[in-house]
Amino acid sequence: MKITYILPLAALSSAFVLPDEQVISQIAIESHRSADSAFDKLPSKAQVVKELENTFDTVGKTVEKTVKCSKHAIDAAIDYAAETGNEVSKQVQQTGFAASSWLDSNTNLGHHGSHDKPNQTVYELIASSKYTTKLAAAINEFPDLVTLLNGTLADYTVFAPVDSAFEKIPEHAPKPSKETLEKILLYHVSPEYYPAAKVLVTHTVPTALTVDTVGIGPQRLSTNIGLKGLTVNYYSRIIAINIFGTNGVIHGIDSLLVPPPNAADIISFLPAEFSTLELGLAKTGLFAPLNDTSNHYGGTVFAPSNFAFQKLPTKVTAFLFSSYGTKYLNALLRYHIVANQTLYSDAYYAAESVDDADDKIPKGIFHIDLPTLLEERSLAVDVARYGRLIEIKVNAFARVDIQDGIAADGVIQVVSDVLIPPKRIDRMVQHWQGEELTVEDLKERLEPLIEKVEL
Repeated sequence: MKITYILPLAALSSAFVLPDEQVISQIAIESHRSADSAFDKLPSKAQVVKELENTFDTVGKTVEKTVKCSKHAIDAAIDYAAETGNEVSKQVQQTGFAASSWLDSNTNLGHHGSHDKPNQTVYELIASSKYTTKLAAAINEFPDLVTLLNGTLADYTVFAPVDSAFEKIPEHAPKPSKETLEKILLYHVSPEYYPAAKVLVTHTVPTALTVDTVGIGPQRLSTNIGLKGLTVNYYSRIIAINIFGTNGVIHGIDSLLVPPPNAADIISFLPAEFSTLELGLAKTGLFAPLNDTSNHYGGTVFAPSNFAFQKLPTKVTAFLFSSYGTKYLNALLRYHIVANQTLYSDAYYAAESVDDADDKIPKGIFHIDLPTLLEERSLAVDVARYGRLIEIKVNAFARVDIQDGIAADGVIQVVSDVLIPPKRIDRMVQHWQGEELTVEDLKERLEPLIEKVEL
């Protein structure tokens, strides 16, 4: 296994098994639908925004005082974070859950940290800080990256790992190639402006790392709110916020961010969650083509968890994994894979050959039909987006329980149920809605499509 995959692997595994923010979000959704809605007891939008303003203002004013007495903004922010421990993360976490229903990325919570006009670029701040000496040394190996972070072509966001983050690299790990190191550094930079208030209500962030394997857009980071506070890619905790430069903003993080592996590799790395799916992909011969990035540009895998397979009737599961049922299992799994279109919870990439591609998912309700590898069968996907609270449903039934498993060649969306293709009755499409499923019914749905599947 490559060393670049080792560092985040344990955290990635726990994130898929127990997604704190997603669990809370689902509870909130169910409460909203009940007769005595728990949402009625939540504060109003104005109260939530005020609470967030107070949280960041408290941090901002204290950091501002420290910065005025200090020679360096990053040093002051890190020193303050160390002195206050985890209190800021607790406040952000407590307000973040309640805020997620109403806040959106256009909410202006103001700038914090030092309110004095900055006089250094984000590169100059990093290069002159005592806490980011290792990051600065790595950046200095790439003159083009130095020029980028000194430039004014955009307001950049840098998720800056502090020196202690580099100490987490295993002692005997081989030094990455220069090409790999450059990709890692670019993965810490966003060409868009994300102060803390915007990060708080964002699920994914575009980076400066451009790869052909995700489609027309750049590789992305995920942001999460959980027991560790505000994190990036589930495992790297944000420990200092809103360090402003003349050309962007810096957030300090406690772990290096590593570009992700392919979706198929992620599935194989997490047997506790996906062993049944991996077995099915291997049995049907789909694992190798799924892992071959030369045959697709991005993609979305709606991955049923082990629990989702357990919800199928025992006879249906036994049939699918029997020698006779292999061709049906092949067709069924193809129905979970979308090639050349990458659907994140708040962004959408399509291959260049797909018309009308747009990388922004609007707030409110968004619907899209995604063609799958099962010919003539698409997935009807609905995204309900209200600030940080995002619900994704497939075929108006299966919920995406864990969103945005960032992959090198697309994204994994973990679904609560195995997706069963619809059947046509009197020229009408009838989706499966969780009713009792028999082997005969499954064969009826898949039989017309079997001949079109190449085994």
